[in-house]
Amino acid sequence: MQYSISAAAFVAIIILIRLRRRTEARSRGDEAFTVFSSIVLGVLIAGTGWGQAILQLVGVVTGATH
Repeated sequence: MQYSISAAAFVAIIILIRLRRRTEARSRGDEAFTVFSSIVLGVLIAGTGWGQAILQLVGVVTGATH
């Protein structure tokens, strides 16, 4: 039996693990890597249906504030 994991799920798990660490324990390199992985996650989910739903929700929220 083979299991597969999507790249977006893998990056999301890495981000969650990294964000659980205390802020004082992070170096600039750690923070830069977390930001980079967050951007990669955004790019990976942008083309999916879930990413499009988030984009529409953000559009509705920003439209309601104007």
